[in-house]
Amino acid sequence: MTTTAGTDTRIEELSINTIRTLSMDAVQKANSGHPGAPMALAPLAYVLYTRVMKHSPSNADWFDRDRFVLSAGHASMLLYSILYLTGYGLTLDDLKNFRQLGSPTAGHPEYGHAAGIEATTGPLGQGLSMAVGMALAEAMLAERYNRPGREVVDHHTYVIASDGDIQEGVGSEACSLAGHLALGKLCVFYDNNHIQLAGETAMAFSEDVGKRFEAYGWHVQDVGEDLSPDNLERAIRAANEVTDRPSLVMVRSHIGYGAPHAQDTHKAHGSPLGEEEVRLTKEAYGWDPDAQFLVPDEALAHFREAVDRGKQLEGEWQEKAEAYKSEFPDLWEELSLVIERRLPEGWDSDVPKFRPEDGMIATRKASGQVIQWAASKVPQLVSGSADLEPSTLTLIEDGGSVGPHSYAGRNVHYGVREHAMGAIVNGLNLHGLRAFGSTFFNFLDYMKPAVRLAALMRLPSIFVYTHDSIGLGEDGPTHQPIEQLATLRAQPNTYAVRPAGANETALAWRFAIEQPETPVALVFSRQGLPVWNPSGVPDDAIDRGAYVLRDSYKDEPDLILMATGSEVHICTEAADRLETDGVATRVVSMPCIDRFAEQDDEYRDSVLPPACRARVSLEAAATLGWDRWVTEDGEALGMHTFGASAPQKDLYEHFGFTSERVVERGKAAVDRVKGSS
Repeated sequence: MTTTAGTDTRIEELSINTIRTLSMDAVQKANSGHPGAPMALAPLAYVLYTRVMKHSPSNADWFDRDRFVLSAGHASMLLYSILYLTGYGLTLDDLKNFRQLGSPTAGHPEYGHAAGIEATTGPLGQGLSMAVGMALAEAMLAERYNRPGREVVDHHTYVIASDGDIQEGVGSEACSLAGHLALGKLCVFYDNNHIQLAGETAMAFSEDVGKRFEAYGWHVQDVGEDLSPDNLERAIRAANEVTDRPSLVMVRSHIGYGAPHAQDTHKAHGSPLGEEEVRLTKEAYGWDPDAQFLVPDEALAHFREAVDRGKQLEGEWQEKAEAYKSEFPDLWEELSLVIERRLPEGWDSDVPKFRPEDGMIATRKASGQVIQWAASKVPQLVSGSADLEPSTLTLIEDGGSVGPHSYAGRNVHYGVREHAMGAIVNGLNLHGLRAFGSTFFNFLDYMKPAVRLAALMRLPSIFVYTHDSIGLGEDGPTHQPIEQLATLRAQPNTYAVRPAGANETALAWRFAIEQPETPVALVFSRQGLPVWNPSGVPDDAIDRGAYVLRDSYKDEPDLILMATGSEVHICTEAADRLETDGVATRVVSMPCIDRFAEQDDEYRDSVLPPACRARVSLEAAATLGWDRWVTEDGEALGMHTFGASAPQKDLYEHFGFTSERVVERGKAAVDRVKGSS
């Protein structure tokens, strides 16, 4: 731990008040934001960034840095102020442009917008839960790669959490798992200020948070109202000495600290203080009430000491890393894949192939086989499931399980915690691993906020969903995902891949793992599907998003049938019957519509010739979005109810997912086009 204990209290108070006044001024100038929490928590940010954290402002991505996550993302000016002051590259003008178009200082911290922002936070509970993933990643990498005297992975994860983070269910799920896993290098500060947006927390929240976290297996301290730097540092030291469980430090802060009319009121939470209240507060601090964005030279120089201190810490680590590299070159090469966020050279040179003689194979089963291949090629690939490994078939065989005080395994058991799983998977990926989590497709609803944040952060998390349609059968409409594909396709920077067979599945996994900045949802069937000859599935089937699986007997088809997943096979059967009846029919498999939409016009037109306006799509899901591809002359066949409980075969017949219906609607489309010509 780095410490500057002994710094005179005058410069500390000046520095802390600089954080407070910068935060007040930025919110006031924007006429939007949350000033109260930054004012209250300025001492904590000061202690973390000047006394405690191992960080290097001149190289914000230094691998062995301590991570800090502001889960209370509405308090973003606290983070922006400390990043500017300690030399991370933000400028005073950036603070003056808080919440303005194009500014790196957005209303809530956004990953990638400014150096030092470890995660996009704002939806409460998500930052706290991602931090659990970061701490878990540190533990996994440390156990896998550290050697006596060569501890190249050795850092902490710190979090500031608000009452909302503590109240949201995702935080409860993640903290329960963190306690179970005994993540001793995770330290969370609970800002127990008694105020939330609508008023006092007592309106809706009265539980004993400390006892709840003790029940989770956490080490709990309550520093009360003493937010002096020395007291906060003592608490953090005590937390870090407890290595067998995560730590919660409860901080009784006063929101809007020093504001004569706003302190301890919800007025200081979600709106500017107002010019007069800002003046009065500055006077209470002994500050020039007329000065705006004032940064005393003495305070800035004190904060910027973090730059040289960080360079020294980073240099010491580099020496340790060089010695490690020399002694353990193979291990270093593996670890460097994580540090540099890259894949092994030639890892995908032998993508698995499946053949017709393999028989009927559910894509979830094919996925389970492909995972073993991928895990053997990509050592940083980490599996996980929300208590559904026997159904999602995602376990890395011989990969070992992650458990309390045992982190070298590659399989994370999340329990029935989909919401936390999604966020923790994001945290693992933020730390450089290639992690995925799995559940039934319908339970995307439980983890949608995390999936959305992955897309927003441009983070290549992988989410594996099985039981992809009404084809799951008897479990019925509570488990049958109808709207989920449309949900994912509506979300920017997201690839939803629903393979039609085993060979598309193998290519889908390659596609997902190689993505640099886009999350991928892999959507697999429960029921068995025929296996095509691998020569019929082009190597770029997923990269292109769609391809011609079966062409017509004429150069220009009369009809195009298009589908995803298991319904592609229904279309090929229908095409055989249509061509027997003289209707030249092309079948297009569209495993990733999002990717197909990104292709140039030439390729899209080669798959879906504009001249062929008779088109029918088939997907056992909501039809929303298919109109773009079937055009106004075509027809989208899909689901318009929540499904039913029955065997898979009966359901497909009941809801019209049959070759007979496709033939009927295909001929109707051809007749409709002819009639309008």
